Amino acid sequence: MISARGLRVRLGGSVIVDGVDLDVAAGEWVTIIGPNGAGKSTVLRAVGGLLPFSGSVGLDGTPLDRLPRRVRARTVATVAQAPVVPPGMLVLDYVLLGRTPYIPALGRESASDLAAVEEVLAALDLVRLRSRRLDTLSGGERQRVFLARALAQGGRILLLDEPTSALDIGHQQEVLDLIDRLRGERGLTVLATMHDLSIAGEYADRMVLLAGGRVVAAGTAWEVLTEELLARHYRVRVKVIDGGRGPLVVPVRG
Repeated sequence: MISARGLRVRLGGSVIVDGVDLDVAAGEWVTIIGPNGAGKSTVLRAVGGLLPFSGSVGLDGTPLDRLPRRVRARTVATVAQAPVVPPGMLVLDYVLLGRTPYIPALGRESASDLAAVEEVLAALDLVRLRSRRLDTLSGGERQRVFLARALAQGGRILLLDEPTSALDIGHQQEVLDLIDRLRGERGLTVLATMHDLSIAGEYADRMVLLAGGRVVAAGTAWEVLTEELLARHYRVRVKVIDGGRGPLVVPVRG
C-alpha cells in the first residue's frame, strides 16, 4: 500500500531524510521510531505529499507524483502532531473539512458528505459532542475528533504523527485501541510515528528505527527494541523485558 525507495528530504539546506526505503503492506500497522531529530515526522509528511522529496513514493501502486491533489486526499489522510484549529470551530464543522476533496470548487457539501460525517461521528462516539467547540474538549476527545476528520476523507491509508503525545496513559490506550479496531473494521493501512517505545511495540505489526535520517533497523518489535540498538541510537541504558503483548522498555539508572 505504501512503498518508498531512496526517499531523501532536504530542508533549509540540510538533509533531514537520506535514502530511506520503506514498505507498508495493505492492512498493516508500521510505526517509525527514533531519537529526536531522526527524521520521523519528515518521512511521514513526505509520504503524505506535504513536503518535496527526491526518490520515489508509491501509494496503492501509483507513484505519488502522478496522483492529482484531490485523488491523493481521497487516498491518504494525515493526523498531524498538533493540528491547527481555527478558534471557536465546532466539532461537526471540523470533521466536515475531511470531505473537502469531494466538494467542487465554490460548491457545498452534499447529502452524501453529511451522511459520511455522521457515520464517522457515530463510529467514534462523538455525536453528543458535534455542537461543541474543539477548545472545550479534553485531550482524548480532541484526538478522536482529529481522527474523525481523517476518516471522513474516506482514504484507506492513515498517517499518524505522534497520535498520543499530549495524552495521559488512559487516553493513550483508548485512542490506540480505537485506531486498531478501525483498522480491522475499515481495512485501513497505518503508518505512525511514536516516542513511547513500549506502547509503539504493543500495537505495531512492524517497526522502523530511524537515526540520522536513515533506517538503521526494521522488523518486529522484538527485533527492533533491543537493548543494544536502543543504547547505540538513543544513547540510553535500558532493560528490555517481556511485557506480555510485546517488549517493555525500562530505563536503567546509570
